[in-house]
Amino acid sequence: MRNFYSGAMSDLFGGLAAASPPDQSPADAPLADRLRPATLADVVGQDHLTGPEGAIGRMVAVGRLSSMILWGPPGTGKTTLARLLADAVGMRFAPISAVFSGVADLKAAFAAARDAARAGQRTLLFVDEIHRFNRAQQDGFLPYVEDGTVTLVGATTENPSFALNAALLSRAQVLILRRLDEAALGELIARAEALTGKPLPLTPDARAALIASADGDGRFLLNQVETLQSIVTDNMLDPAGLADLLHRRMPVYDKDREGHYNLISALHKSLRGSDPQAALYYLARMLVAGEEPLYVLRRLVRFASEDIGLADPQALVQCLAAKDAFEFLGSPEGELAIVQACLYLATAPKSNAAYKAQKAAWRSAKETGSLMPPANILNAPTKLMKEIGYGKGYHYDHDADGGFSGDDYWPEEMTPQTFYAPTERGFEKRIAERLAWWDERRREIRGA
Repeated sequence: MRNFYSGAMSDLFGGLAAASPPDQSPADAPLADRLRPATLADVVGQDHLTGPEGAIGRMVAVGRLSSMILWGPPGTGKTTLARLLADAVGMRFAPISAVFSGVADLKAAFAAARDAARAGQRTLLFVDEIHRFNRAQQDGFLPYVEDGTVTLVGATTENPSFALNAALLSRAQVLILRRLDEAALGELIARAEALTGKPLPLTPDARAALIASADGDGRFLLNQVETLQSIVTDNMLDPAGLADLLHRRMPVYDKDREGHYNLISALHKSLRGSDPQAALYYLARMLVAGEEPLYVLRRLVRFASEDIGLADPQALVQCLAAKDAFEFLGSPEGELAIVQACLYLATAPKSNAAYKAQKAAWRSAKETGSLMPPANILNAPTKLMKEIGYGKGYHYDHDADGGFSGDDYWPEEMTPQTFYAPTERGFEKRIAERLAWWDERRREIRGA
């Protein structure tokens, strides 16, 4: 397999010039560029990777890198880390972007890496937004990673499990970069003020608000800092003044990507755990970020049946009423109905008995095939059907004592099953009592 790759891919990616090294940031470059760390020790917020016990720290200590995927939110230092890694172990740094690069660029990168290897220099190939390459393009990296032509460092904001080929993932270590915390963002502001000699015109509360607005994104924060430093003012800005001056940043949230699924999972589990405060928080996170309200309502409707069911039959009614109210009122007025449904679900008694019953019944139906129902509960619209026993021995329950006949409704070849087992919570406690009474009556009627 390796020989096939080597021959085929040599033709595809061969014969072009090596990439040139990156330029140094000029004095008038954006602040974020001028503040790029010069060493791994200068990187903030990623000590779990760059520290002595971190994966990157250990690799640098022995002077040899393995291929890796840097996965993290925007503005956490993925590109900077890759560049510093190359410097730390004396490798040639060759950056490309999957957004702007095509086959020709990949050919050039691999050709340059081969030339460098002949000269005794190893190449770190940094691929920004690597998830944007399609599956075939990702496969094209494999032979060059396997034979050591390049050490691949890919950067992505998307979950590698979904965005990258399994073959590529098997050859690269996934390292997770954390969103920058308050301390790391505060350190960036301090460095910016020291570099420029311009303290920010902010009160302590406004400074905290600025850090919070960055949402863990160091690049965004430094861009805001640069804007503030360009303002000539004799007054210190409070949070309100800061908000008037800077546009509010919308939370990072891709409705078709992992952030979407993480938040709906958090909402669902908060509801299941009967925490209305946390559930309301995640609901707000989704709606504020622009999630489709009807999608949220569909998930609430599902939750009402899956996690509450007959413990509180009104849960489903509340959710459907919220859907109707939202469609009638629209946004933002109708969002209050969604909040009401969310709070109702969070505070309702919980039961997954209906959910478990469905799975068990479906499984049994698949296993038992085409068993005929017992003759006593079959309709007999024709004389022939009556003659062969259809409907014979059926007891009309409303005519029976207590409105209960105690008949056996299961196929003759099948032992009666128990799919639904109500809990002792909420309305299901009353259902459990009824079922117990009916079971006792069946035993009495059948003489069991």
